[in-house]
Amino acid sequence: MSLLGKIKNLFKMFENDTYNNSDQLDENIAVRVEHVSMEFKITKDKIDTLKEYVIRTLKRNKQDKEKIRVLDDISFDVYKGDKLGILGFNGAGKSTLLKILAGIYEPTYGKITINGKVAPLLELSAGFDKNYTGKNNIYLNGAFLSMDKNFLDEKYDEIVEFSELGEFINYPVKNYSSGMRAKLGFSIATLINPDILIVDEILSVGDIKFRKKSSEKINELMAEGVTVLLVSHSISQMRKICDKCIWIDNGKVVMQGPSDEVCDAYVENAKGKKKRKRRK
Repeated sequence: MSLLGKIKNLFKMFENDTYNNSDQLDENIAVRVEHVSMEFKITKDKIDTLKEYVIRTLKRNKQDKEKIRVLDDISFDVYKGDKLGILGFNGAGKSTLLKILAGIYEPTYGKITINGKVAPLLELSAGFDKNYTGKNNIYLNGAFLSMDKNFLDEKYDEIVEFSELGEFINYPVKNYSSGMRAKLGFSIATLINPDILIVDEILSVGDIKFRKKSSEKINELMAEGVTVLLVSHSISQMRKICDKCIWIDNGKVVMQGPSDEVCDAYVENAKGKKKRKRRK
């Protein structure tokens, strides 16, 4: 399928976005998560070649895939203007939850309802096709973020200027450095005036100059009362930015409430785990 065809299909798909059922949501709620669970299928088979795959398929001696539940019956509401932090140790399911909220993953069970425009600052170049130019990817990535083509036409020059890519915008993305791809992704994602900002760690995008500019942009959005969902391993950052927190462990909500209370409990639990490891 051509690039134009891909973009047209994406624009049609997002016209019927199942995540945005705001008509059924209390007007004061920005995000509602209802009994969300996420499962992934994995296999322990180590098949290195196509030949081996075909032979084992014909002989029917491949191992069955095992279901791993990463999130288990997660429910919470985020009110408009809330700054919600999501805490948890590595592998707890935090980033998976953000990807579900951003529409990258569809939950295995449960429902997500979102009231407003979302700017997901996660894997900034995840929606890019490396064989297309930066210009073409603006429209492709913009479609992933539910942006209208006319809107992207109008804002195209602004995106290019903010990204600082200049003439490189006409080069294939496969020739970009990781920093250049991140710059373009950030410039597209923050183009809209979002109602909800989803951030996996505070970003350090590109060179020193652009990092400062991207940090100022995020702070500007936060100051305007945007609803924020933030994953970070920095407790001090959580206390500073967030007014509420959710603590997730092994895919389940352990605690939710005021930021300081949840952070205190999380830190105490982490200290306890360290002590138990030392005893062993």
